[in-house]
Amino acid sequence: MHLNPTGEVPVLVHDDDVICDPTQIIDYLEQNFNDDGTPRLIPEEGSTYYHRVQHYRELLDSLQMDAYTHGCILHPEITVDSHIPAYAATCIRTQIGNTQTELKKLAEQNPELKDAYLAKQRRLKSKLFDHDDMKYLKKLLDELESVMDQVETELQRRVEETPEEGSQSWLCGDFFSIADVSLAVTLHRLKFLGLSRRYWGNGNRVNVETYYERVLERPAFRRVLGHVNNILISAVLPVAFRVARKNAPVVVGTTLLISILGGATYLAFLYMKKRLTLFS
Repeated sequence: MHLNPTGEVPVLVHDDDVICDPTQIIDYLEQNFNDDGTPRLIPEEGSTYYHRVQHYRELLDSLQMDAYTHGCILHPEITVDSHIPAYAATCIRTQIGNTQTELKKLAEQNPELKDAYLAKQRRLKSKLFDHDDMKYLKKLLDELESVMDQVETELQRRVEETPEEGSQSWLCGDFFSIADVSLAVTLHRLKFLGLSRRYWGNGNRVNVETYYERVLERPAFRRVLGHVNNILISAVLPVAFRVARKNAPVVVGTTLLISILGGATYLAFLYMKKRLTLFS
């Protein structure tokens, strides 16, 4: 809370800079931690690909991933082959209520942070009220269809640009960009939640399906994938939450569940850690 009054992760502290926004964190890393051996994820501004990469990055990062996540946990009937244990929904619903109570207690125990804790409690209550609304959730999932259609069309353009057998390209060209990071994270989360069959597979959006299979084959993604799965599983298992709350600092303990489940930002921390390790 002292670093980020919203109580969200990730937060990057480097020298005198404190950055809380995931997009700004990645931009900061791109600008400050690079050499000739580090692939650029964002093309030079003004280049042929810059606006295309930025368009898909913004489009994918604007998706309501926290709503999809909470909605699928609270309403498992809309999912197929979810990686979330079936018994978890009731426990998580209870834990979310407990988290709101704990935030209120923390506000009383930390007067200097009272406004921040209470504001987070209000945001959490409002957000989860919306995410538990099936009408609202259905609207978001239907809107996601059009985004996936746009991605499928863009991937088809890459196929037509590189028709030679064995040639490969990514979302915005023949290079792996920050837009691919956003897309890979999105697809993986949808797979984890049990929504993949709705958006690709069985002859539906074959380019998206092929793309996801290729992403899974990337060594870097596979290394990160294990960490991501562990984080997500830990976030939805009540026992793991209790252990985290018992052993972690109080701010982390009370906000772990909601912070991790919100959005696609869980990969930003892993990306940040990898970049800083390379140049430390």
